[in-house]
Amino acid sequence: MNQLPGRPQQQPVSSELSAALAACRRAFVAIALFSGMSNLLMLTGALFMLEIYDRVLPSRSVPTLVALLLLAAGLYGAQGVIDMIRSRILVRIGRSLDEAMSLRVYDAIVRLPLKVGNRGEGTQPIRDLDTVRGFLSGVGPVAFFDLPWMPIYLAICFLFHFYIGLTALCGAIVLVTLAILTEMQTRHPTRSATQFAAARNALLEASRRNAEAITAMGMVGRVAKRWDDLNRHYISASGKASDVGGGLGAMSKVLRMLLQSAILAVGAALVINQMSTPGIIIAGSILGARALAPVDLAIANWRGFMAARQGWQRLSKLLGHLPPVVAPMALKPPARTLVVHNAAVAPPGVQKIAAQDINFTLTAGKALGVIGPTASGKSSLARMLVGVWTPARGTVRLDGATLDQWSPESLGRHIGYVPQDVELFNGTVAQNISRFEDPPDADAVIAAAQAAGVHDLIINLPDGYETVVGDHGSALSAGQAQRIALARALYRDPFLVVLDEPNSNLDAEGDEALTRAILGLRARGAIVVVVAHRPSAIAGVDYILIMAKGRQQQFGPKEEILTRVTAPSSAPRALKVAEQGGGQ
Repeated sequence: MNQLPGRPQQQPVSSELSAALAACRRAFVAIALFSGMSNLLMLTGALFMLEIYDRVLPSRSVPTLVALLLLAAGLYGAQGVIDMIRSRILVRIGRSLDEAMSLRVYDAIVRLPLKVGNRGEGTQPIRDLDTVRGFLSGVGPVAFFDLPWMPIYLAICFLFHFYIGLTALCGAIVLVTLAILTEMQTRHPTRSATQFAAARNALLEASRRNAEAITAMGMVGRVAKRWDDLNRHYISASGKASDVGGGLGAMSKVLRMLLQSAILAVGAALVINQMSTPGIIIAGSILGARALAPVDLAIANWRGFMAARQGWQRLSKLLGHLPPVVAPMALKPPARTLVVHNAAVAPPGVQKIAAQDINFTLTAGKALGVIGPTASGKSSLARMLVGVWTPARGTVRLDGATLDQWSPESLGRHIGYVPQDVELFNGTVAQNISRFEDPPDADAVIAAAQAAGVHDLIINLPDGYETVVGDHGSALSAGQAQRIALARALYRDPFLVVLDEPNSNLDAEGDEALTRAILGLRARGAIVVVVAHRPSAIAGVDYILIMAKGRQQQFGPKEEILTRVTAPSSAPRALKVAEQGGGQ
């Protein structure tokens, strides 16, 4: 189930969750057997009361009373043990489902933005898995295993007397009707509450990430109003679902108590008319209540069942959209060329092409600077080169092989990447540089830091390489985080290194370290692509590619291209091309 990343596995995947549960088939069989024994033992109370009223009281036999009490105590104890075992089995079923699917769901969450962009549901799939696991581990499934015993209890009620059975049957019909109404009335508000909760959580996370900006620009009140609107919609939908479920649950409880009294009344009438014995009154009442208990329990847990079912459906849709992948055959590490042929790329989930007509070839030891105005497609090109965005047409090849001939894990060992928006993970500096290898290779970590010119900076941190960077690298300055991200990109000497505006937060010292790093990469035979935000970033490259309006305009040796675009007639254009930063 938890396979290595690579090519999508072309096989039906809609049953992945079902297959994970099917692996617990023996556990479900055990629960069914224990539920059967538990329901049989549920007859203890009714039969005990029947014997007390019809045998012990008429005979006034104390030994019989003691024997019956000891027998009932033993049966109740057995029932308690069985229920405890059943509960533990359910917990382990939930755990088994989580173990089988958690890595698969995590992989889907990571891959989803690369397929549909930022329109995904964030961490909702993990919450859905938690919801399904929580329902399976709780008392909700017990009701469904007990429901098949309801006809048996009703049949015993009919054996006691036809009218007692008929009364219990009428109560069962009413409660089943209430269960159907609960399903119909709570489906829409529960779905709406889930959607508003996801939107509310997304806004909260965005507000937390951008707290400085919204505070500095006086946006707190307006963003808070948006959050309040979403929160009110969530509370309204959640409250409606709770009102409907709680109201129908209260009705079912009242009807069950009323039914129990009605069975007592019917039994009393039968005794008065000498059509039954006094023991039938109590035994019938207990059995009638027991017959309807699964329906009552199902209604009480209906909201959890609805949430679990919706989570199951969303997970099934997500996993079907992102089938499991298998690793292709391992290739030799790339060491010669990067060839981009007639390539075009569009952001995930968007039809509009962001960069197209890209053609160039780089050999080992060469470095390319990509320059151009804002929104010219430079960052889109960078994402395509490292394989996070798939070409809409054309190809990107390393040593003749397209990028999809490597699994992401194996390709990642040969690629270094500093994205435009640098983020570090909560962990130590060494862990971040080593890409969270366990354990990190100390020699390789230090070598990467030295290649990036950041070793001295790191050893001057409070705890050196063991300094915890905090969530999103909050313990470091933007420049420090960017330089450590460069060291992460250089870890274990990757062949292709793509740097997207790597000096946007660097000072003069950082710019010099970046240039030395690029020259060092070239000296050891790596290929470097630098998306330039400032002209100083392209000091160490030997080729230039100019982008404009999403298209490649010029490509060639740096001196030739810069000479061409800095001719007197082209001076204004050259200044604009070389110095304008940003870009998609």
